[in-house]
Amino acid sequence: MQPYLVSFVSRKREEILEKWDGQLKAIREENYLDSISDSVYENTNQTFMNYIVSMVNLGSAEAKVKISELADEYIQSGWPLAYFTQGLQAFRRVIIDVYSSNSANMEEFMDVFYELEEWTSGIINQLVSDYSGSWENIFEMQKLSLLELSAPLIPVFEGVTVMPLIGTIDTARAKLIMENLLEGVIEHRSQVVLIDITGVPVVDTMVAHHVIQASEAVRLVGSTCILVGIRPEIAQTIVNLGIDLSEFPTKSTLKKGIETAFELVNKKVVDL
Repeated sequence: MQPYLVSFVSRKREEILEKWDGQLKAIREENYLDSISDSVYENTNQTFMNYIVSMVNLGSAEAKVKISELADEYIQSGWPLAYFTQGLQAFRRVIIDVYSSNSANMEEFMDVFYELEEWTSGIINQLVSDYSGSWENIFEMQKLSLLELSAPLIPVFEGVTVMPLIGTIDTARAKLIMENLLEGVIEHRSQVVLIDITGVPVVDTMVAHHVIQASEAVRLVGSTCILVGIRPEIAQTIVNLGIDLSEFPTKSTLKKGIETAFELVNKKVVDL
């Protein structure tokens, strides 16, 4: 900021902080921060205000770095981004209000307005950019973690493994299913793999195509694939779509699929 504006903020510090504190309390109600205790909110307000006021003598680039460090700490602990962006907008309004009541020079007032606009907007844009980037990274990491968990291959008996599928199967997930399936078959030395689609809500041509590809890949590495979880409505859909599943066994339930798998590996369940 310009030296004269820095000097003004320093002289009117107490008045600015008092008015700004009132606006920050209004922000609390707008952003559903009622769960935060009065003492914690008040302490955060004081920290935030003192931090910003101490930064007015910094250039825009330095200020962006400083506020990002502060916001990072609080946002990670659950404070909304809106608290900081609206707080900075409130700071701008308060400075303009106090300045206008102490100066009648319109040209000087407009200079102050544009100076504050540029300074606060730069910081707010930086905050939004940092926050968005942080959440995009977290989202991508969570997405990858969910994908890794979305196609598990579970050994249930020697030579028999099960892959339960839940939810929609898209191209990215189908690729992961194929990779996990082939790696798991080799690792567990599976003779029979049961693909359980009980939890797949819709089986369309694309889903069936992916399942057929997976079963064919399993066959090529020397194992047998059984598709289980064929509910009546799914069976009807498969017939209506003209999908050919005759190349590998299908069973209505996982229980029946395991019984068939035991027969294929020359084992049986005996009641004691």
